[in-house]
Amino acid sequence: MTVSTKPLSNRIAIVFDFDDTLVPDTVDALLESLGIDALEFRQEKIRPLIDKGWDKILARFYALIEESKRQGNKITQEYIAKFSQELAPFDGVNKMFDRLQQCAHESNPKVEVEFYLITCGMVEIARHNCIAPNFKAMWGCEFSYSDRNGIEFLKKIVTHTEKTRYLFQIAKGFDDYQDDGKTFVYRDLPPEELHVPLSQVIYVGDGESDIPCFSLMNQEQGTAIALYKDSTPEEWGRDLKMTQSQRVANLAPVDYSENSELMQSLTLAVEGLCKRIALQQLSVGE
Repeated sequence: MTVSTKPLSNRIAIVFDFDDTLVPDTVDALLESLGIDALEFRQEKIRPLIDKGWDKILARFYALIEESKRQGNKITQEYIAKFSQELAPFDGVNKMFDRLQQCAHESNPKVEVEFYLITCGMVEIARHNCIAPNFKAMWGCEFSYSDRNGIEFLKKIVTHTEKTRYLFQIAKGFDDYQDDGKTFVYRDLPPEELHVPLSQVIYVGDGESDIPCFSLMNQEQGTAIALYKDSTPEEWGRDLKMTQSQRVANLAPVDYSENSELMQSLTLAVEGLCKRIALQQLSVGE
């Protein structure tokens, strides 16, 4: 028997970047906690590595590790945990999760909203932050520690393009990803087996690392929302040299207060998906 209607999924996934999206830049904040001027550090320690051909993410973390060693292995697991607990999210972030859950419930009580986090920064900071309990899963760069418990090397790196891998993982419902040839994250699954279609994903990010995810959202009819601060929308787009395939549904200031443009954008995106799902529910008689 041929099924005419699209497969039904009662889930919406809202996926966030971390640094400069939900919290201030974590490397800058970590440096400042060590008494180091972040701008000078970028110019004197990180920029020379990038100019020599280093990957930007590796350059940042290599310079941070070297600074930690210079200060007697100052950055430890305990230091990161304490720093993370004291790191305040942007105003309104703590209330944003419940507001969006409530919005979905009022629009369609059968819809489940899941929150995820994908960062090219330190996921350990996100895991210890006060907002961590709101997320179903988090992915990002992770440190390996020395015998003296100081940061020694990166044991896991998430690059700009690898962020899209985790969007596929969310869509397919894999709890973890192991490249063992059996659960390869890009393997096709029948639409009816998807955990949440990419068309029902809302991705929120602020910059260069999010561009591959913006492109994927456009390709899969998902929703991309971009954030900016300390600039104008025109400057943001010009600095990132956005192409047609990378354009977003809305570009809003980083402001999670109840009636802000960003919260209006997120609310409309959730409401729109809830109504689309309601239409599909009618088709299958739910």
